[in-house]
Amino acid sequence: MTAKQRGQAATVLVNRAKAGDDGAFEELVRRYRDRILALALHLSGNESEAEDITQEVFLKAYQKLDSFEGRSHFFTWVYRMTVNRSLNAKRDRKRRREETIDDPRIARALRIDAPDDPRKAAELRATYESLLQALDSLPTNMRTSVVLVVLQGLSHAEAAVVLKCSAGTVAWHIHQARHRLRDKMERSIPRAKRKALSDEFTSLMQDWLLPCPQTS
Repeated sequence: MTAKQRGQAATVLVNRAKAGDDGAFEELVRRYRDRILALALHLSGNESEAEDITQEVFLKAYQKLDSFEGRSHFFTWVYRMTVNRSLNAKRDRKRRREETIDDPRIARALRIDAPDDPRKAAELRATYESLLQALDSLPTNMRTSVVLVVLQGLSHAEAAVVLKCSAGTVAWHIHQARHRLRDKMERSIPRAKRKALSDEFTSLMQDWLLPCPQTS
C-alpha cells in the first residue's frame, strides 16, 4: 500500500469514527500506535513518559475528532501533537534536572539487533550511546527533523506538515544534522580503532544517512 493509499484508508476510518463508529477509531490506534510510541520515545528519551504521551495523544485525538477538518492527513495531525507533547516533556524534565540513567532507546535497539550476542550488544551499545548523545545535542528543530525523516521514514514534505515549515527547511535541517553528527561520530571513534569497524556499525551509520568514518 502506498503512502497515498494509507492516507486515503485513514480518511475513511476518520469519517466512520466521526459518525460514531468506535471500532474505526480503535483501528486508527492499532495502525499508528507503535509509530507514535517510537516517536515519543525518541523525542522524550523516557519510556514511561512515552507511554503516557501516546495515550494522551490518542485520547486528545478522539476528543477533538469532530474539529479535525482533514486539511492534512490523520497521521500528520497526531504526529504534530506527539512532537509538541514530547518536546515539552523533555524540556520539563531538563528544567527539573531529572536524568534517565539507562537510555530506553538503547535497550530497545539492542533487544532487536543483538538479542543473544553479548559481544555484539556491547559493541553496539557504545555506538548507540555515542550516536544518541550526538543526536540529542542537536538543536530541537534539527533533531526533530532527523527523527521524523530518518527514523520514522517520513518524506520531507510530510515532515514539513508536521513541523509547520517548508520541505526545503526540513531538507536543510537534515543536511546540517548529517554534518554535525558525522563530525561528532568522527571524534568519538579513535582513529586507531577504525580498522576494526564492524559490519553492524557500518550498517548503522548508513541507516542514519551518515558517511562512515574512514579507516586508516
